[in-house]
Amino acid sequence: MQEDFLHYVWLHKKFALESLYTTQNQSILIKSVGQPNYNSGPDFFNAQIYIEDQLWVGTVEIHVQSSDWYVHHHEKDPAYDNVILHVVWTHTTEVFRADNSVVPTLVLESFVHSQLLKNYTALKKNKDQWIPCASQFSKVSDFEISNWLERLYLERLEYKFKPIQIQLLKTNQDWEAVMFWQLARAFGAKVNAEEFWQLAKSFPFSVFRKIQNNPLYMEALLFGQSGLLDDDVEGPYFRDLVITYQFLKQKYELTKLELFSLKFFRLRPPNFPTIRLSQLVQLYHKNTHLFSKLMQANTYDKLQQILICETSDFWRSHYTFKNTSIEKTKRISKSFADLLIINAVLPMMYAYRLFKGVDQDAIISIIKTIPSEKNNIVNAFNRLKPIAKTALDSQALIQLKSNYCTQVKCVQCGIGSALLNRNA
Repeated sequence: MQEDFLHYVWLHKKFALESLYTTQNQSILIKSVGQPNYNSGPDFFNAQIYIEDQLWVGTVEIHVQSSDWYVHHHEKDPAYDNVILHVVWTHTTEVFRADNSVVPTLVLESFVHSQLLKNYTALKKNKDQWIPCASQFSKVSDFEISNWLERLYLERLEYKFKPIQIQLLKTNQDWEAVMFWQLARAFGAKVNAEEFWQLAKSFPFSVFRKIQNNPLYMEALLFGQSGLLDDDVEGPYFRDLVITYQFLKQKYELTKLELFSLKFFRLRPPNFPTIRLSQLVQLYHKNTHLFSKLMQANTYDKLQQILICETSDFWRSHYTFKNTSIEKTKRISKSFADLLIINAVLPMMYAYRLFKGVDQDAIISIIKTIPSEKNNIVNAFNRLKPIAKTALDSQALIQLKSNYCTQVKCVQCGIGSALLNRNA
């Protein structure tokens, strides 16, 4: 037994509401269970409870055993003097306020449906599986899963919004700058995300903004700051980059990143950081007001049109500065553009629409148009039940696994709740 289950039982009134009584045989009638408190102090506030026909308004504290009150030293904390009801699973001792008055105690064990407890025990028993409900997951209806996944996707957007909000505050709402950093991280993909983020932050965005009409300058800036121009390479393009970077470095007083290395190992050549950086440059060269364009694009197709671009000419026959390759157009693929939309554009759109006080319907519409991502988490869920069809589903499943399943928060999960209430 854990407190999270008791919180769930109390919040959702999953117990017999009639003929309730305290450990001292006082009658209890619950008018309101109150609101969960996610900060310090008692677990629920603004509860309204009749005890012996007297209405009490205050806080409720929940424990597995009543003696936990003393284990947690609540008797020394004035915040708990306003507790009107102590809700426990097992009664082991009476508890007292600072004025020595007894805190009324309700023992839930006698009032909870046995099937609900059985379902909870079944979930907790399997907590060491990939997900606790793995053996029961397929029993949950498509409707229940679909509703929960949409809520989870909005939760994931909120999760991605928080660091964006911090950057916006630091830059006095410079949306273009924050968009550039988010896109840079996304262009780095999983392997180089942090490195691309550091690179994009290694110079003022105002510098990048000033040279946006000159792709050679932008490439020189990114390649130079990353240390990719430190090698001795023959050829006019490399020489032009070196000269240009030295000019930019001196003019804008730039400091090159130290102890910095972009990863090439185990990457397919089209994903080499050299290729991705050139594509990022061309994206900005092609779109002078990229942030505004992306925010105004209210469909998946429009976003794709904006984001898909090629490298500069040199990279058609190269993957690195030193070695030539068969000449080939190196265009951002549709699937990579999808990742840019999912990981950079839509979180920024969410932040911007929140800032403007506009609904998020366009985001939901776009994410539902994008095919589901393929990764270990999504594949594992699909083996339990084939549910991931769109990027909304795959993003929601990532949120589900990391924020609920891994942390065994079954009682806070829509799917866990559905399983808890089966036949209960």
